[in-house]
Amino acid sequence: MSILRKLFTAIRGGAREMGESIADQNGVRIFEQEIKDAEGKIEKAKRDLTAVMAQEMQAARKVESLTADVQKHENFAAQALDKGDEALAMDIANKMVELQGELDIQTKAQESFAAHVTRLKGMIKQSTKTIADMQRQLVMVKTTESVQKATTAITDNYASGSSKLLTAKESLDRIKQRQQDLDDRLAAGDQLKSDLAGNDLESRLQAAGIGSTNSGAQDILAKLKAKKAG
Repeated sequence: MSILRKLFTAIRGGAREMGESIADQNGVRIFEQEIKDAEGKIEKAKRDLTAVMAQEMQAARKVESLTADVQKHENFAAQALDKGDEALAMDIANKMVELQGELDIQTKAQESFAAHVTRLKGMIKQSTKTIADMQRQLVMVKTTESVQKATTAITDNYASGSSKLLTAKESLDRIKQRQQDLDDRLAAGDQLKSDLAGNDLESRLQAAGIGSTNSGAQDILAKLKAKKAG
């Protein structure tokens, strides 16, 4: 039994953690829906208040009507007494008692409705202010969440972009290295070709002033001078 209780407790704990995780992930959506639910209840309360106000108005009209009836029967009783008809005056007085009882009931009902209306109006007014404040908070929460998501996206993209830039740089370096290797091989091939053709030796002799020189014009001029002198 102890193991089963622990297992059941673990399951409930896991369900609670899952529920909290879902609530955290959808916090803004839940908050917004709670505000909408509260707005719906406020609208219903307003409709209920309208009904109470209508009943208060009806009670007020009855009070006004009964008050007029009591006053009217009081005048009737006075007239009956003036005529010396006490029996009629008594009947009128009994009617006045009945009317006064109904008037007291309607007066208390009106006062109760009026007090209830005042209390409900205060509650609705306060609730409306609270909802308005919550709506402002919702705007800020949504804005904050949007900014945070944008910041996270920028950070992730920057990190990803940095990685891609690093990879691109490595690719560029490899390309440059391959091109340099090719240039070096071409230069080495030219050098080898020149060495095999003996061009390098001729260049070195000319640089040292050994071997044939570009003195053909001087030789021709010397021969012309010698021929002229002979």
